[in-house]
Amino acid sequence: MGGIIWIIVVGFVAGIIARILSPGQNNPTGFILTTVLGIAGAFLATWIGQAIGHYGPDQGAGFITATIGALVVLFIWNRLVARGMISDPGNR
Repeated sequence: MGGIIWIIVVGFVAGIIARILSPGQNNPTGFILTTVLGIAGAFLATWIGQAIGHYGPDQGAGFITATIGALVVLFIWNRLVARGMISDPGNR
């Protein structure tokens, strides 16, 4: 249970950092959406790190890898918004 809480906290911070670092106009607007995408990036980084053996089963991603994961998720978000496949709920 502590690992999941760690991933959420790290993802929250990573989402904010990734939003600041991510260029472009299709950034998700809104605090909650940015946080959710950051948490998704942290889970992605944890899953990949555990799959390649970098992290153990009870370990989560660190701040740097979670930020990289959040940047990947934000990039995917930007591409989906740019193609019109999804709409940015904060941009109405």
